[in-house]
Amino acid sequence: MLFGPIISSQRDILSPMQTLELANIYLDNARKTVDPHIALALCHDTEVTLSQVARGSKRLKLPVVREGIATAYVQLGWLLKNRRLHDEADAFYKKAEKLG
Repeated sequence: MLFGPIISSQRDILSPMQTLELANIYLDNARKTVDPHIALALCHDTEVTLSQVARGSKRLKLPVVREGIATAYVQLGWLLKNRRLHDEADAFYKKAEKLG
């Protein structure tokens, strides 16, 4: 990895709201791209980031963050459903339900 020893990941120092914003940036870009491979890579990054913030928000009990995560999961499900990935979409809808 080119940046590994030079630039460390700043994801660990982000607040839950900042991490949620990062997930939404990935999701917005996944919606915008026409390349299906890039879209799926961004969906994966969205999922990883949402999982990270979900773990942190359970501990902190931040309702606004949990609602944001649930909304992002629904939007991720919608995006995957539109790409004909119905099983994956349903999994994200279920994750959203658990948070809601």
